Amino acid sequence: MAPNAPAWLTARPIAHRGLHDRAGGIPENTIAAARAAVAAGCAIECDVQPSADGEAMVFHDEALGRLTEASEPTASRPAAALRALSVAGTAERIPTLAAFLAEIGGRVPVIVEIKSRYSGDLTLTRRVVETVSGYDGPVALKSFDPGLVAALRELAPRVPRGIVAETTQDDPAYAAMPEGVRRSLANLLHFDETRPDFLSWRVDDLPCAPTYLARLLGERPVMTWTVRTDDQRRHAAAHADQMVFEGFRP
Repeated sequence: MAPNAPAWLTARPIAHRGLHDRAGGIPENTIAAARAAVAAGCAIECDVQPSADGEAMVFHDEALGRLTEASEPTASRPAAALRALSVAGTAERIPTLAAFLAEIGGRVPVIVEIKSRYSGDLTLTRRVVETVSGYDGPVALKSFDPGLVAALRELAPRVPRGIVAETTQDDPAYAAMPEGVRRSLANLLHFDETRPDFLSWRVDDLPCAPTYLARLLGERPVMTWTVRTDDQRRHAAAHADQMVFEGFRP
Protein backbone atom coordinates (compact mmCIF):
# COMPACT_ATOMS: atom_id res chain seq x y z
CA MET A 1 0.00 0.00 0.00
CA ALA A 2 0.99 3.63 -0.50
CA PRO A 3 2.57 5.24 2.57
CA ASN A 4 -0.61 7.14 3.45
CA ALA A 5 -3.06 4.36 2.57
CA PRO A 6 -3.56 2.38 5.79
CA ALA A 7 -4.90 -1.16 5.68
CA TRP A 8 -8.22 -0.11 7.25
CA LEU A 9 -9.14 1.73 4.05
CA THR A 10 -10.05 -1.49 2.30
CA ALA A 11 -10.38 -3.95 5.20
CA ARG A 12 -14.19 -3.85 5.33
CA PRO A 13 -16.98 -3.41 2.77
CA ILE A 14 -17.99 0.26 2.64
CA ALA A 15 -21.66 1.12 3.07
CA HIS A 16 -22.63 3.76 0.51
CA ARG A 17 -24.10 6.72 2.41
CA GLY A 18 -24.30 4.46 5.43
CA LEU A 19 -26.26 1.22 5.62
CA HIS A 20 -29.46 2.88 4.51
CA ASP A 21 -32.84 1.35 3.76
CA ARG A 22 -35.37 4.01 2.85
CA ALA A 23 -38.26 1.55 2.73
CA GLY A 24 -37.28 0.44 6.22
CA GLY A 25 -37.19 4.00 7.55
CA ILE A 26 -33.40 4.44 7.44
CA PRO A 27 -32.57 7.22 4.95
CA GLU A 28 -29.14 7.69 3.41
CA ASN A 29 -26.47 9.84 5.11
CA THR A 30 -28.28 9.91 8.45
CA ILE A 31 -27.36 8.98 11.99
CA ALA A 32 -29.62 5.92 11.66
CA ALA A 33 -27.70 4.79 8.55
CA ALA A 34 -24.43 5.24 10.43
CA ARG A 35 -25.69 3.21 13.39
CA ALA A 36 -26.82 0.40 11.08
CA ALA A 37 -23.41 0.28 9.39
CA VAL A 38 -21.60 0.18 12.72
CA ALA A 39 -23.86 -2.63 13.91
CA ALA A 40 -23.06 -4.60 10.75
CA GLY A 41 -19.31 -3.97 11.06
CA CYS A 42 -19.11 -2.05 7.77
CA ALA A 43 -17.06 1.00 6.94
CA ILE A 44 -19.08 4.08 6.00
CA GLU A 45 -18.95 6.45 3.07
CA CYS A 46 -20.78 9.73 3.51
CA ASP A 47 -21.14 12.94 1.50
CA VAL A 48 -20.85 16.52 2.69
CA GLN A 49 -22.41 19.69 1.36
CA PRO A 50 -21.99 23.19 2.79
CA SER A 51 -24.60 25.10 4.74
CA ALA A 52 -25.12 28.82 4.18
CA ASP A 53 -23.06 29.58 7.28
CA GLY A 54 -20.14 27.35 6.37
CA GLU A 55 -20.91 24.14 8.26
CA ALA A 56 -20.19 20.71 6.75
CA MET A 57 -23.52 18.87 6.50
CA VAL A 58 -23.85 15.15 5.76
CA PHE A 59 -26.05 15.30 2.66
CA HIS A 60 -25.50 14.22 -0.93
CA ASP A 61 -27.52 16.55 -3.13
CA GLU A 62 -26.96 20.18 -4.07
CA ALA A 63 -30.71 20.72 -3.65
CA LEU A 64 -33.03 19.60 -0.88
CA GLY A 65 -35.99 18.37 -2.93
CA ARG A 66 -35.26 14.66 -3.32
CA LEU A 67 -35.08 13.90 0.41
CA THR A 68 -36.79 16.73 2.29
CA GLU A 69 -39.93 18.85 2.20
CA ALA A 70 -37.85 21.85 1.06
CA SER A 71 -36.69 22.44 -2.51
CA GLU A 72 -34.05 25.16 -2.52
CA PRO A 73 -30.28 24.64 -2.76
CA THR A 74 -28.77 22.93 0.28
CA ALA A 75 -26.22 25.72 0.63
CA SER A 76 -28.96 28.36 0.89
CA ARG A 77 -29.93 27.44 4.45
CA PRO A 78 -27.86 27.78 7.64
CA ALA A 79 -26.90 24.66 9.56
CA ALA A 80 -29.60 25.10 12.22
CA ALA A 81 -32.31 25.23 9.55
CA LEU A 82 -30.91 22.18 7.75
CA ARG A 83 -30.74 20.22 11.00
CA ALA A 84 -34.45 20.90 11.50
CA LEU A 85 -35.47 19.24 8.23
CA SER A 86 -36.97 15.75 8.24
CA VAL A 87 -35.14 13.38 5.89
CA ALA A 88 -37.44 11.25 3.71
CA GLY A 89 -40.38 11.84 6.04
CA THR A 90 -38.71 10.14 9.01
CA ALA A 91 -37.58 11.33 12.42
CA GLU A 92 -34.04 11.56 11.04
CA ARG A 93 -32.53 15.00 10.45
CA ILE A 94 -29.63 16.22 8.32
CA PRO A 95 -26.60 15.87 10.61
CA THR A 96 -23.47 17.95 10.74
CA LEU A 97 -20.29 16.06 9.95
CA ALA A 98 -19.17 16.58 13.54
CA ALA A 99 -22.34 14.95 14.89
CA PHE A 100 -22.09 12.11 12.38
CA LEU A 101 -18.50 11.34 13.40
CA ALA A 102 -19.35 11.63 17.09
CA GLU A 103 -22.04 8.96 16.65
CA ILE A 104 -19.57 6.59 14.94
CA GLY A 105 -16.94 7.24 17.57
CA GLY A 106 -14.08 5.52 15.76
CA ARG A 107 -15.79 2.12 15.74
CA VAL A 108 -15.56 1.73 11.94
CA PRO A 109 -13.68 3.64 9.23
CA VAL A 110 -15.33 6.66 7.62
CA ILE A 111 -14.64 7.90 4.10
CA VAL A 112 -15.93 11.43 3.60
CA GLU A 113 -16.69 12.58 0.05
CA ILE A 114 -16.45 16.35 -0.22
CA LYS A 115 -18.86 17.64 -2.84
CA SER A 116 -17.60 20.37 -5.15
CA ARG A 117 -18.78 22.80 -7.79
CA TYR A 118 -15.26 22.98 -9.28
CA SER A 119 -15.12 26.69 -8.45
CA GLY A 120 -11.87 26.70 -6.50
CA ASP A 121 -13.73 27.58 -3.29
CA LEU A 122 -12.12 25.69 -0.41
CA THR A 123 -14.47 26.88 2.35
CA LEU A 124 -16.17 23.50 2.77
CA THR A 125 -12.89 21.63 2.44
CA ARG A 126 -11.30 23.69 5.19
CA ARG A 127 -14.28 23.08 7.46
CA VAL A 128 -14.12 19.34 6.81
CA VAL A 129 -10.40 19.30 7.59
CA GLU A 130 -11.02 21.26 10.78
CA THR A 131 -13.72 18.78 11.81
CA VAL A 132 -11.76 15.60 11.15
CA SER A 133 -8.61 16.98 12.77
CA GLY A 134 -10.29 16.58 16.13
CA TYR A 135 -11.68 13.12 15.41
CA ASP A 136 -10.13 10.11 17.10
CA GLY A 137 -10.90 7.40 14.59
CA PRO A 138 -10.01 6.11 11.11
CA VAL A 139 -11.11 8.69 8.54
CA ALA A 140 -10.24 9.44 4.91
CA LEU A 141 -11.27 12.23 2.54
CA LYS A 142 -12.05 12.07 -1.16
CA SER A 143 -13.60 14.11 -3.96
CA PHE A 144 -14.26 14.15 -7.69
CA ASP A 145 -12.53 17.55 -7.84
CA PRO A 146 -8.77 17.23 -8.41
CA GLY A 147 -8.22 20.83 -7.34
CA LEU A 148 -9.74 20.02 -3.98
CA VAL A 149 -7.72 16.80 -3.61
CA ALA A 150 -4.55 18.73 -4.47
CA ALA A 151 -5.41 21.25 -1.75
CA LEU A 152 -5.74 18.42 0.76
CA ARG A 153 -2.03 17.68 0.24
CA GLU A 154 -1.35 20.95 2.05
CA LEU A 155 -4.36 21.21 4.34
CA ALA A 156 -4.33 17.65 5.71
CA PRO A 157 -1.18 15.83 4.59
CA ARG A 158 -1.58 13.04 7.17
CA VAL A 159 -5.20 12.25 6.32
CA PRO A 160 -5.58 9.68 3.50
CA ARG A 161 -6.99 11.40 0.42
CA GLY A 162 -8.56 9.88 -2.67
CA ILE A 163 -9.84 10.87 -6.07
CA VAL A 164 -13.30 9.75 -7.18
CA ALA A 165 -13.65 9.16 -10.91
CA GLU A 166 -15.32 7.34 -13.75
CA THR A 167 -14.37 6.69 -17.33
CA THR A 168 -17.72 6.89 -19.11
CA GLN A 169 -18.75 10.35 -17.80
CA ASP A 170 -22.39 10.03 -18.81
CA ASP A 171 -23.65 12.15 -15.92
CA PRO A 172 -25.11 15.47 -17.18
CA ALA A 173 -22.82 17.34 -14.77
CA TYR A 174 -19.87 16.62 -17.04
CA ALA A 175 -21.45 18.46 -19.98
CA ALA A 176 -20.43 21.87 -18.65
CA MET A 177 -16.78 20.89 -18.20
CA PRO A 178 -14.11 21.68 -20.80
CA GLU A 179 -12.97 18.65 -22.77
CA GLY A 180 -9.45 18.89 -21.33
CA VAL A 181 -10.78 18.73 -17.79
CA ARG A 182 -12.92 15.72 -18.62
CA ARG A 183 -9.97 13.94 -20.21
CA SER A 184 -7.81 14.66 -17.18
CA LEU A 185 -10.45 13.27 -14.82
CA ALA A 186 -11.05 10.11 -16.83
CA ASN A 187 -7.37 9.30 -17.26
CA LEU A 188 -5.90 10.48 -13.94
CA LEU A 189 -3.76 13.06 -15.76
CA HIS A 190 -3.79 15.24 -12.65
CA PHE A 191 -1.81 12.64 -10.68
CA ASP A 192 1.32 14.73 -10.21
CA GLU A 193 -0.79 17.52 -8.77
CA THR A 194 -3.12 15.48 -6.57
CA ARG A 195 -0.97 12.48 -5.56
CA PRO A 196 -3.97 10.56 -4.22
CA ASP A 197 -3.41 7.83 -1.65
CA PHE A 198 -6.29 5.80 -3.10
CA LEU A 199 -8.71 5.76 -6.02
CA SER A 200 -12.48 5.46 -5.90
CA TRP A 201 -13.69 4.37 -9.36
CA ARG A 202 -17.03 3.49 -10.91
CA VAL A 203 -17.45 -0.29 -10.91
CA ASP A 204 -18.81 -0.57 -14.45
CA ASP A 205 -15.69 1.19 -15.77
CA LEU A 206 -13.28 -1.40 -14.38
CA PRO A 207 -10.74 -2.47 -15.38
CA CYS A 208 -9.16 0.66 -16.83
CA ALA A 209 -5.61 1.94 -17.20
CA PRO A 210 -5.62 4.37 -14.24
CA THR A 211 -6.80 1.81 -11.68
CA TYR A 212 -4.69 -1.00 -13.10
CA LEU A 213 -1.52 1.07 -13.02
CA ALA A 214 -2.32 2.61 -9.62
CA ARG A 215 -2.52 -0.85 -8.09
CA LEU A 216 0.39 -2.33 -10.03
CA LEU A 217 2.93 0.49 -9.96
CA GLY A 218 1.75 2.97 -7.36
CA GLU A 219 0.57 0.49 -4.76
CA ARG A 220 -2.53 2.63 -4.34
CA PRO A 221 -5.69 0.74 -3.40
CA VAL A 222 -8.88 1.04 -5.42
CA MET A 223 -12.34 1.15 -3.90
CA THR A 224 -15.17 0.88 -6.41
CA TRP A 225 -18.70 2.29 -6.47
CA THR A 226 -21.58 1.70 -6.37
CA VAL A 227 -21.93 -2.08 -6.16
CA ARG A 228 -25.58 -3.15 -6.21
CA THR A 229 -25.76 -6.49 -8.04
CA ASP A 230 -24.11 -9.90 -7.81
CA ASP A 231 -22.38 -9.31 -11.15
CA GLN A 232 -20.97 -6.00 -9.94
CA ARG A 233 -19.85 -7.64 -6.73
CA ARG A 234 -17.89 -10.27 -8.66
CA HIS A 235 -16.47 -7.57 -10.91
CA ALA A 236 -15.38 -5.53 -7.90
CA ALA A 237 -13.68 -8.55 -6.34
CA ALA A 238 -11.70 -9.11 -9.54
CA HIS A 239 -10.60 -5.54 -10.23
CA ALA A 240 -10.65 -3.55 -6.98
CA ASP A 241 -9.52 -3.81 -3.38
CA GLN A 242 -12.88 -3.08 -1.79
CA MET A 243 -16.45 -2.21 -2.76
CA VAL A 244 -18.71 0.69 -1.88
CA PHE A 245 -22.09 -1.06 -1.82
CA GLU A 246 -25.79 -0.48 -1.26
CA GLY A 247 -29.05 -2.39 -1.41
CA PHE A 248 -27.80 -5.58 0.26
CA ARG A 249 -25.76 -6.78 3.23
CA PRO A 250 -22.34 -8.23 2.38
